[in-house]
Amino acid sequence: MTFEDLPTTPRAEELIDKAFSRAARAGHAKSGLEAQQSMLQTASNIISDNLQNVTTSWPDFDVVDPFYRDLADATVDAHGDCPGGVDGLRKHLSQVMWAGRQADKIRDEYQSKLRNTDPDTAKKHRKQAFARLASITESVGDDLLALGEARNTLRDLPDIRPDEPTVVIAGYPNVGKSTFVNAVTNARNDIDSYPFTTTQVHVGHVERDHIRYQLVDTPGLLDRPAEERNGIERQAVSAVEHAADTLLVFVDASEECGYPLETQLALRDELQAHFDAPVLTVCSKADRSRDVEADVYLSAETGDGLDDVVDAAVEAVDYEIELPFDG
Repeated sequence: MTFEDLPTTPRAEELIDKAFSRAARAGHAKSGLEAQQSMLQTASNIISDNLQNVTTSWPDFDVVDPFYRDLADATVDAHGDCPGGVDGLRKHLSQVMWAGRQADKIRDEYQSKLRNTDPDTAKKHRKQAFARLASITESVGDDLLALGEARNTLRDLPDIRPDEPTVVIAGYPNVGKSTFVNAVTNARNDIDSYPFTTTQVHVGHVERDHIRYQLVDTPGLLDRPAEERNGIERQAVSAVEHAADTLLVFVDASEECGYPLETQLALRDELQAHFDAPVLTVCSKADRSRDVEADVYLSAETGDGLDDVVDAAVEAVDYEIELPFDG
């Protein structure tokens, strides 16, 4: 997964303490001018390496899969970690990279001053260098905090793999979407929930003919018309759109879900116009009413039709394993 391996982001004060304590140990191992040089080298290297490692550990958002880029953009904006989403992240990363390079410049500047000087003067220069290193690190303290919070948030994004065939589940609340996903995936307990603002993304998996299919249920994202979604939710819908190979729209013809059938079908028509992937209509409470034209009829309560829905989705995805050319 794109973000799960991001390392912990150090806080400014933690990084300063680490750099100076290790520098002190390095200085104790030597004496005179050599001790001051060793302390400066150690402290500056630790600060520079850690700051620059923070930036290089993040993926290049220009080449990240569009699903993860859009979902990251919406998620960090929604959680307030980085207002502005990915653009905000880039600004924080740029500031931290600048600080890391400044630490290198301070090291080079003061190592030059330490050459051919007496130990007392060298100690004064080294203390000046430490003060500047601490100031540079503190200046990006807020950037490090924002990146750390964004990192913690993004590590919890759903593990949706763009290279695996993906079936997205949509429809108004209480039409049986989550019941279906749980029913077809619970044999391996392979379902998780991921918070996204006021919504959740549920991801489960099923296998057909040794191919794993991802089932993505997005309550709060694809369960109401576009005009009722806020900007963050629309961005998340865009992310899901990148992942979808087919879309199952659940409708409750009995209207026991609390929404008129006409309204449910209007949502389906909107999604059909929005998504490039095939869109199938699933009558989800067929034991109570089949009074709708649908591609598949399912009883989420009794389980009748579960395999039919999965088979229809697999057929719509029409996924083929790419075999190596055998000449």
